[in-house]
Amino acid sequence: MQPLVVWTEIPVIDLPAAAEFYAKVFEWKMEITDMGPNKVAMFNALTDADETTVAGHLYPGKPAVGVGPTVHIAVRDTVEAAAERCVAAGGQVMGPVIDIPQGRFQYATDLDGNSIALFEVKAH
Repeated sequence: MQPLVVWTEIPVIDLPAAAEFYAKVFEWKMEITDMGPNKVAMFNALTDADETTVAGHLYPGKPAVGVGPTVHIAVRDTVEAAAERCVAAGGQVMGPVIDIPQGRFQYATDLDGNSIALFEVKAH
C-alpha cells in the first residue's frame, strides 16, 4: 500500500531561518540544496534518507497564513517536548494536546505562520 502523502512542500520567506527552526523543533539535519528552479531545505529526518524516501522540503515562497493546509509532522519524543522547542525557536503552539487513536498532536505555526501539527505516534 502506498503512503497517502508522498511529499510535502512548505513555503517560507527566509529559507535559512526556517531551516534552522525545523531543525530545532524536529531535531533534524536540514540541508539547503539546489533542486529544480530554486534552493530548498530538505527534510532529512532519517539518517539513511535517499531520493526515494517519503519526506519533503522548505522552499522560498509565500506562506498561506490562515488559509493553507496543516502538515502533521511526527516528533521523536513527546508533543510537550516538541512544543517547548517550537516556542524556543520562535514558533507558536495553539490549543491543547489532542488525543486520537493514532497518537497525540498539538497545533502550531512556524516562523512564517504556516500551520503545522506536532504529532506523537501512539506506541504499539
